[in-house]
Amino acid sequence: MDRVEPARLLWIAAGDDLTAASHAAAAGGFALERAEGVPEALEYFKRSQIDAAVVCLPLPEYTPVEALEELQSADGDVPLILWDPCVQLQDAVRLIKSGACEVFGAEAEPQQLAAAIRDAIDDRRSRVSACMDAEETWRRILVGSSQPFQEVVRMVRLVGSRRSTVLITGETGTGKEMVARALHMAGPRGRLPMVSICCSALPENLLEAELFGHVRGAFTGAVNQRIGRFEQADGSTLFLDEIGDMPLDLQAKLLRVLQEREFQRLGSSETIRVDVRVVAATNADLLERVHQGRFREDLYYRLNVVPIHMPPLRARVGDVAALTQHFIRKICRLEDLPPRQIAREALGRLTAYSWPGNVRQLENTVERAIVLSGTRAMLYPSDFPLDGPSPRPATGASTNFVQVPDDGLDFEQTVGQI
Repeated sequence: MDRVEPARLLWIAAGDDLTAASHAAAAGGFALERAEGVPEALEYFKRSQIDAAVVCLPLPEYTPVEALEELQSADGDVPLILWDPCVQLQDAVRLIKSGACEVFGAEAEPQQLAAAIRDAIDDRRSRVSACMDAEETWRRILVGSSQPFQEVVRMVRLVGSRRSTVLITGETGTGKEMVARALHMAGPRGRLPMVSICCSALPENLLEAELFGHVRGAFTGAVNQRIGRFEQADGSTLFLDEIGDMPLDLQAKLLRVLQEREFQRLGSSETIRVDVRVVAATNADLLERVHQGRFREDLYYRLNVVPIHMPPLRARVGDVAALTQHFIRKICRLEDLPPRQIAREALGRLTAYSWPGNVRQLENTVERAIVLSGTRAMLYPSDFPLDGPSPRPATGASTNFVQVPDDGLDFEQTVGQI
């Protein structure tokens, strides 16, 4: 019988008292490693396989959020459990939103801590095992491990192999097309290329021809027969970007295709049947457009079979460091440049920014920094001039406030909105 290796637990603490660490390791059966601070922990991540880490606060020269960001940038999959005897409830909530797996205070017992570590390790191993499956190669293109983004990953995992129509919503630049590609790759249709079209890029007559194709002589300039995007996507996935901008007349024809999976080319009476999985995306509020009469209500419900909402980058602060490192590697590879490093202060500057342009703005900012830094191997805060809205407060306090009217608040309604 093969011997099972114990899980490796990294205990990150500035003090010399390892009593709690020893008790937790003994209670959970972990192999205990010790790091006196964040820099030493980063070295452990580079040279060893760590299954989980306990971060004992406070740590010299690092705020709790900075410590989280540094450790997540080294390995975003390692679960981080924070232990702070002075932690307050609002601080614990903020740290969990920033990527901490659990946050414990002074009352935590070693057995309770060991149980949380074991649960986090088991969850991580199950996710890693799933990602090693050939069917989950799509996970590599979805960068991030924050709680809001994990919900997106979970939805892709659940519906990727299905035929159901998916509607992806979110602000401009949040990465809706990347999620569409992940959905395509997550199922059997991934063996064929995904077909994409932007519904706002063409006038109505040309968009109809692009979608459904046309025969020779169907309209002025149609000198040859041409198959449309639906035909091209037969057996694959069709991604309809900016679906909210599709003209009303064309929406009725799209509705029939979604219902019957059949259509006719422009100028032809031949009915063509296709097996297409449709994924649509929009940054608009489609229900509001339905109320305005600009979008068909029946088409909305036909598209919104499985909704996936992409959170803005300001709601997934814990992913900024990982995304930055990803874009640095990507741009250096595309430009055939030596690998670049980024200073901790620069990462802090990027993390504190509100990113109105979301992930697309972050990628453009990183590319500009690499291009304008010349041959320097290190990127500094001055390489990242940030325009627009000012950075978020360093305290990480929420910017969402409840307006209190003169006649008071409805308690249940207010709590529900929060």
